[in-house]
This record gives sequence, C-alpha cells and structure tokens, in this order.
Amino acid sequence: MQPNSTSVTEFILLGLTEHQELKPILFTIFLLAYVATVGGNLSLLAAILVEPKLHTPMYFFLGNLSFLDIGCITVTVPPMLEQLLSQDHSVSFASCFSQLFFFHLLACVDCHLLTAMAYDRFLAICRPLTYPTQMSRGIQGSLIGICWTISFCNALTHTVALSVINFCGPNLINHFFCDVPQLFGLSCSSTSLNERLLFVGAAFMGVVPLVLISISYAHVAAAVLRIHSAEGRKKAFSTCSSHLAIVGIFYGTGLFSYMCLDSVETSDKDKGIGILNTVLSPMLNPLIYSLRNPDVQGALRRVFMGQRPME
Repeated sequence: MQPNSTSVTEFILLGLTEHQELKPILFTIFLLAYVATVGGNLSLLAAILVEPKLHTPMYFFLGNLSFLDIGCITVTVPPMLEQLLSQDHSVSFASCFSQLFFFHLLACVDCHLLTAMAYDRFLAICRPLTYPTQMSRGIQGSLIGICWTISFCNALTHTVALSVINFCGPNLINHFFCDVPQLFGLSCSSTSLNERLLFVGAAFMGVVPLVLISISYAHVAAAVLRIHSAEGRKKAFSTCSSHLAIVGIFYGTGLFSYMCLDSVETSDKDKGIGILNTVLSPMLNPLIYSLRNPDVQGALRRVFMGQRPME
C-alpha cells in the first residue's frame, strides 16, 4: 500500500506515556479491560445464541454489536499493550494503514448498526401489528449487509486517499494507534482533500445516523406517551433505555473526536478520547444491556452454570 513518492517506511507511535514507571500499571489496567471486554461480549453472544427467548431482532442486532465491540478493541488494544512492553514503538506503513482501515470499518458499522437498532425499536413500539413482517430475518440480514457495505466503502476511501499523499518526515504519531487526524500532521503535501473527505464521512457516518436515530425515538416517545398505563409506559421505555445509553456513549465521544477538525495537532486529550472510543464503550455495552434485563441475566446464569435453556 506504500506509494513510491514517500520516503517514510514506518511510523513511531509515542503511545500513552513516556514515563517508564507508569507502563506496567497501564499494561495491567488495559489488559484487564481487554479481557473483561472480550469476555463480557463473548458471554453476551453465547447467551443470545443458546437462549430461545433472545432469538428476536433486537438481540440479533445486539449480538452483531458485541461482535463489533470485540473487533474494535482487538484492532487497537493488543498493539498498544505490545508497545507498553517494548522499547520499539515503530509500526510499518502497511500495518499502520491496515489498522486505520479496520478501525474505521468496524466503527462505521457500529454507527449504522445503532441506527438499525433504533429502527427496530420504532417498528416494535409504533407498528407492533406489522413488526414481524417488517423486521423479518431477511430484512435483518439486509440491514446488516447494508451497514457493512457502506462502511467498507467509507473506510477504503479514507485509507486509499491517505496512502497516496506524501510522508517525508517527521514520522512521530502522538497517539497509541494510527488514525486519520493524527496522520494529517505528518504529511508534507496538501491534506485539504483528505480533510474534506473526513468531514463528509463524519457527517454521513455520524450525523446522518444520529438524525435518523433521533427521528425514530421521537416517534417512539410520542407512542409511549399515548399509553395510558404508567406500567405500560415504563415497560415500553425500558426496552429502549439500554440502546439510548450506548448511543449516548458512542456518539458523545466519536463525534467530538472527528468533527472537531479546527486543528490537526494531536495531544493527550486525543488519547483520552481514543480510550473512551476504543476501550470504555465496548466494555460498557454488555454491562448496560445485562444490568436491567432479567432475560439476559437469566440466560447468562444458564450459560455459566451449564443449564438447559428455557423454552
């Protein structure tokens, strides 16, 4: 993927800290976070697969979200752990751009999957009579396919557009993984086209899904308010609260990270936002969906205790 016009053959990731005494502590913290995230999401996936009560569109999308969370944290955290143990922080041109591609691919699928989940809640609450036909298995599969196709095109566009610009030094990236904004500052050619592509991509991959999610939940809120029973309103809203919490965490960090392009310089603030995006959000998702959901809690207990699923 490396163009002939560049003299840079590798980048140097400065990582989370330059203080040697902090590296073992950070390594332990992020290793535990990685194990907890992968374990939590795998447990949630297992519960969804083995529990018949969870074989619904909502949990089908949630299972896909867990898969994406495992992928997102695996793209960034294991290389970061390796950096904390090693004195060599270099990363090849091809490895850097591969990491960038897969991170943007998975993050963008996440954006559109959250939109599909909001649409699912809209149909379930606002159009319950036609919900089984409007959210059939075929439609679920089509929505997942659309999410992956759009996200693949977006990630490939950014990766190719960045790979053809000139990098002639310096090659220091003040971050713990390769990402688009950090590479802008290392280019010795114009990045105006890349910045426009990133802005359009952030709007199309972030703002448009957020608008669609907001529209879906505006209809959901109106439908819930028309329910006369307080218990009925509480039950209807409880099916949406976990998804809304995840949307808030994901977009609260992601949009701030990619829409604030007034400066291409990196800082410790960018690292903090990166940790929120790549570590905290994937780790919290299974916890959020299991804390107030008795069906998921029961399924998880049966998975860990080896009991037969309830029919």
